[in-house]
Amino acid sequence: MAQPLMPHATASWLVDNTALSFEQIAAFCGLHILEVQAIADDTAATKLTGRDPVRAGELTLAEIEKGQKDPKYRLAIQKGPEQARRTKGPRYTPVSKRQDKPDGIAWIIRNHPEVSDGQISKLIGTTRTTIAAIRDRTHWNIANITPKDPVTLGLCSQRELDALVAKAAKAAGLEAPVDSRLEGDREALIEQLRHEREAASHAGEAPQSEAEALFRQPGFVDPFKH
Repeated sequence: MAQPLMPHATASWLVDNTALSFEQIAAFCGLHILEVQAIADDTAATKLTGRDPVRAGELTLAEIEKGQKDPKYRLAIQKGPEQARRTKGPRYTPVSKRQDKPDGIAWIIRNHPEVSDGQISKLIGTTRTTIAAIRDRTHWNIANITPKDPVTLGLCSQRELDALVAKAAKAAGLEAPVDSRLEGDREALIEQLRHEREAASHAGEAPQSEAEALFRQPGFVDPFKH
């Protein structure tokens, strides 16, 4: 159920200006009945300034009258508080990470020159003027800017960065980067499998190992078959 924008202040106004029960006020404001009791007894930590829910458009006089006539009646809010909506613009970056933006921008410029300033602006949440200054090395703090992976800095996710790089590479007619970090492991597994097969052939039994199970996965091309 929707609640008034300022529940405690609204409860204070209802206590002072209506004959509603504490239970009705607590239900409408989303408070515990003891909180309403404390407001009524002026035992709250801070004296609240009442907020008129009728003037705020959250409650009608007719609704209040229904509640006053029937203690079991539960007041219905007329409209919920306005929700804050984010307007279009650069992505929001916490204040604690804003000083890291130049380092992240410098890293992208150095490692992925095919990415445009507009794309960097949307990914990092900065202006094209700042990006251009870093690219041209005319930024006021250029001496202290050190290229760092924006993912490590927490400025974007790895998925967002990979998608951006792939899109920029495709637009520039370049081959998308391929992660070759596992190539060494793959060669080691192939070598291990070769030795296991040779040993199994001498023993006259089929090899059973993690490597064998890996290379039996659907879609894998056996390196020993021609």
